[in-house]
Amino acid sequence: MRVAALGLDVGNKRIGVAGCDGLGSIATGITTIWRSSFQEDIAQLAQIIAEREVEILVIGLPYTMDGQIGSQAKKVQKFARRVAAEIALPIEYVDERLTSYAAEQIMKDANISISRNKATIDRIAAAVILQQWLEERHVN
Repeated sequence: MRVAALGLDVGNKRIGVAGCDGLGSIATGITTIWRSSFQEDIAQLAQIIAEREVEILVIGLPYTMDGQIGSQAKKVQKFARRVAAEIALPIEYVDERLTSYAAEQIMKDANISISRNKATIDRIAAAVILQQWLEERHVN
């Protein structure tokens, strides 16, 4: 069964983007989109979606540490609704609490500077989000 999912770590300044292999075994960071306007964000996402023949978007939802939907999660949901309307793809959310922390740990283990590589953190966090989704669905 082919898996064509794209993972997104949506922030105010950047969107980390990750994809998976065709079998849905491994998620890998693809790129980071530097946000400028919604139309520019959509144009870049649409290009990646078309190139990779994506069928579903997996978006990290930043719940508060006590499991509530706070202001940042509401911003992400609003963005996701606009993307879904524009691109006409289904969206699933993944609890993204601590994904940036996990991404930073991966970078530390690889001796990569965190302070100089914020875009890399976003890309790795998107891969962590997508990998979590893949594992939850036992796709692989």
